[in-house]
Amino acid sequence: MKIVFIIPGAGDSFYCGNCFRDNLQATALRKLGHDVIVMPLYLPIKDEAVKTDSPLFFPATTYYVAQKFFQRINMPRWMKRLFGSDSMLKWASSMSGTTSAKGMEEMTLSMIDGDDHAFSEEVNRLINWLKHHEKPDVIHLSSTLLIGIAKAIKDQMNVPIVCSVLDEEVWIDSMDLKSSGLAWNSISHNLQYLDRIVTTSNYYKSFIINKFPQLNNVDVIYPGVDTAIYKASAPPKDPTIGFFYRMNRENGLDILAKAFVLLKKKNSIPHLKLKIGGGFTSKDKKFVREVKRLLKPFISDVEFVSAYSMGNHPSFYQSISVISVPITFDEGFGLYLCEAYACGVPSVEPATGSFSEIVGDAGVLYNPNTPEQLASALESLLVDKEAYHKAAGAALKKASTLFNDRVMAEKLHHIYQSIIKN
Repeated sequence: MKIVFIIPGAGDSFYCGNCFRDNLQATALRKLGHDVIVMPLYLPIKDEAVKTDSPLFFPATTYYVAQKFFQRINMPRWMKRLFGSDSMLKWASSMSGTTSAKGMEEMTLSMIDGDDHAFSEEVNRLINWLKHHEKPDVIHLSSTLLIGIAKAIKDQMNVPIVCSVLDEEVWIDSMDLKSSGLAWNSISHNLQYLDRIVTTSNYYKSFIINKFPQLNNVDVIYPGVDTAIYKASAPPKDPTIGFFYRMNRENGLDILAKAFVLLKKKNSIPHLKLKIGGGFTSKDKKFVREVKRLLKPFISDVEFVSAYSMGNHPSFYQSISVISVPITFDEGFGLYLCEAYACGVPSVEPATGSFSEIVGDAGVLYNPNTPEQLASALESLLVDKEAYHKAAGAALKKASTLFNDRVMAEKLHHIYQSIIKN
């Protein structure tokens, strides 16, 4: 089966959950023997762990300028070459990673509506490439934020389309009220061009059906990792709390830093360490400096992993005792959990979003999401050796039965087959 994944490039400097999910799915399907083409949008993907197979479409710099100044006429070729150059895209990659759509409303609505001149010009280039190079059996879109592409493909190609949906509201609801309303209405209208929708948890399935009551074709497929790569190892000699996600305020790194300081002052867990990874962007530098100031009294017990690469994920989890990402919004899954569990690492997470569904007996949930409650939850797991080993065992069991790549790939394969037959 030939499958095309159309995914947004977000730069390579931080852990992007949806980007990593897309790569896990593509890699797992290749292991099953499928011909998988990964087609990046916006920014090139340089990470060696991601195998891309097409030119870059909708280059971020060119498309942004086209939306601002060339909505009804063609952009001059010399400007396309200038704004689409490697140096401009490299600059855009260094500035990528915003979690706010402020200033990006026109571009966001264009990708959802699929109606304006700049969009039509670029999507036709994408479709022509598909027709002449890689006529697929099925196309898998990374997000409903790209749903305008589905509309265009259905107009020009007879190919079934699957679309992932996860945490779009974080982006859409950061727009002004008028733009966010237009975005949700356009997605609702363009759902007709999708043959199937997949998401990562029952929690998020309920959320999206509540948003779009007309939906009756949503499947839950838990993310999965290669358990031959993510292997359990003995916990580190010194108990080590790990944070592995993008280092920003939304993901709660400051909450964890304050909890760590509380635990160090109490000293109920001798030789306690903190390891922080997942990368950050230029927009996060001020926040990271703030976190380092919070940790200054105990900075000798803190390790910051400054360089980020998808290939370094397994080794990070194998070097920690527990994972904790005290995210401040309702997370639709949390891929770091399935990675940690495959390495036998339990979790401590706020009792919000999908965590009640995902964590179970493989960790500890706490509420409210404050440094004090987080410190107490971490202490309850790291002080009680019996509770810790029980949670670690449950984590490994979840990884082998629910969160492994073969289970994920077989479920995706079944969905693709069913919509192709129909």
